[in-house]
Amino acid sequence: MLELQPPAGHLEVLCLGAHPDDIEIGCGGTLLRLAESDASVRAHVLTGTPGRTAESTRALGLFVPMAKVSFGEFPDGRLPAYWNDVKQSLEDLAVAPDLVLAPRVDDAHQDHRLLGQLATTVWRDALVLHYEIPKWDADLTPPTHYVALSTAHARRKVELLDECFPSQTGRDWWDDEMFLGLLRLRGVECRARYAEAFHTTKVKVSL
Repeated sequence: MLELQPPAGHLEVLCLGAHPDDIEIGCGGTLLRLAESDASVRAHVLTGTPGRTAESTRALGLFVPMAKVSFGEFPDGRLPAYWNDVKQSLEDLAVAPDLVLAPRVDDAHQDHRLLGQLATTVWRDALVLHYEIPKWDADLTPPTHYVALSTAHARRKVELLDECFPSQTGRDWWDDEMFLGLLRLRGVECRARYAEAFHTTKVKVSL
């Protein structure tokens, strides 16, 4: 297993979510690690009611202090019907990140899937890592890349999810066992205690 390292120096990171809590669930641990490095993080979420966007704004500020956070006003569950407007909204961000964190291109949820597909067309020169979101659809597939997490990072991620998203804690799939269990499984797969997993289709390796 080859361990890849980000380039030395400042890193510009863009996180994309279809819904409030997507980013935090999919790559919250990675954000905690980025917060300890020389990285600037911009987060953009396409949907959300005022209450839900307030939850996500607070969460992202705790995961990555000083993160820039913005929200769109598209209807939840209907993003494919707004394909042109969604793509234009991404282009209007007018950013040139080194790293983009976005949903998987084969995610079972149509909003996630569309956003993941558009991310690779809007930011062709960035490394795009597609995070995974567990759900009842049972759509998780073998990942290609991992970010190892310490026990402290893994547990902090779960604490922040519970603390910042009270609107979601009553759902039958939302519990510490599920979140930590997936992080532990991905850790086993990359010989770490815990890890978050990602998918990508194109990586340039300089040797």
